[in-house]
Amino acid sequence: MGAIWFFEDANLFKVLCPHKFKRYKKDHDFDAYRKNDYIYFEEDFANKVYLIEKGKVKIGYYGEDGCEVVKAILTRGEIFGEKAILGENIRTEFAQSVDNTTSICPIGVETMHGLMRDNQSFSLRIYKFIGMRFKRLERRLQLLLFKDTKTRLLEFLNELKEDYGHCCPDTGDMVIEHPYTQKDIANLIGTSRPTLNIILNELKESNIIDFNRKEIRLKIVA
Repeated sequence: MGAIWFFEDANLFKVLCPHKFKRYKKDHDFDAYRKNDYIYFEEDFANKVYLIEKGKVKIGYYGEDGCEVVKAILTRGEIFGEKAILGENIRTEFAQSVDNTTSICPIGVETMHGLMRDNQSFSLRIYKFIGMRFKRLERRLQLLLFKDTKTRLLEFLNELKEDYGHCCPDTGDMVIEHPYTQKDIANLIGTSRPTLNIILNELKESNIIDFNRKEIRLKIVA
C-alpha cells in the first residue's frame, strides 16, 4: 500500500512549474515565506495551485473546539491547493510555512487548466495525483479514529520508508532519511510531542527502531 502522507513520484515541481514552459516563464516568479507565515487561510478565495520549490508547508484546519488539525506536512516538489482545479472557490483549509526559507511557485487556476488542455499526459497525471491524495487522506482519518498512538506511529513509519527508505547493506536495517521533525511527526499522527518521544524510546528499547534527528532505522530482528 502506498504511503498516505506523501505522494507517489512526489516531485511534481519538475513537470508542473511554469518556469518549465516558455509560454508562462516571463510572467512567473516565486514567493518567499518565513516560518509561521500563512500562504492562505480558511475561507480565502481559491484561485491558485501551489508547488513547493524548497522548504516545508503545513496543511490543516481548525475544529469546532478551536484545536488545530494537521492534514499534511509537505516538502520540496509537492503540490497543494489542488482542489481549486476541481472548482473549489473558497478554501476549506489553511496552508502555513513551517520553515524559514520556504519558496513557493504559485500557478493560477486558468494557467493550470491551460496546461492540462494542452497536454493530455500532464492532465492525467494531475487527476491521478488528486485521486491518490483523497484516498490517502481517507485512510489517514481511519487510522486517527480507530488506531492507538503506537499503532499509528508504526504504520506511519512503515509507509514513510516507501518514500525515504533504503536498505543498509551492512545490517539489513531499513534506513529512513526523512525531512521531518518530531513535532511534524507528532502532528501528522495526532499526538503530542512528549507522547511521541516516549513511544519512540520504548520502540528503541525493544530494538524495533533506532533514531536520531535525521534518520530512523527499522531494525531487522534475527
